Amino acid sequence: MDAKKSKILAIIVAIISIIGVFFLIRIIMVGDDAIKTDLDLQSSIVDPFIHFSKFLLIITTILVVVFSILNLVKNPQALKKALIGVVALVVLLGIMYVMAPDNAVTGADGMIIKDGEAGSGSQWVSALINFTGVLGVIGLITIALGFVKSLK
Repeated sequence: MDAKKSKILAIIVAIISIIGVFFLIRIIMVGDDAIKTDLDLQSSIVDPFIHFSKFLLIITTILVVVFSILNLVKNPQALKKALIGVVALVVLLGIMYVMAPDNAVTGADGMIIKDGEAGSGSQWVSALINFTGVLGVIGLITIALGFVKSLK
């Protein structure tokens, strides 16, 4: 990164930091107890901070997605690997969906919970839970193999 871009980035980070510190000082000056008890005060002090945080999250997400796509378009080999990875994840999700039960969702008392009827909604929930578990196991195995490989 050249000096001009670095200076612009430093200025942007400084502005965002100053805004964040401003919100933090406002919250500290009012105090936790006052914010908890007075809803009008809470909406005037905390809500702008939350909106600012949402704004930063949305802008950051958009920038990450745009620059990731641009990088993939510029590098066809990386695009090919990314597409293979996405296809593998979709296939794994499909397998988890087919294997998931579509039973009704019941509570601890054995009664069907509200909106827990049998069907595809229940099957999707089960599939996504299993999908997350399988990805977690794959991640742990990958970490373990990387650790073993680094010992050599």
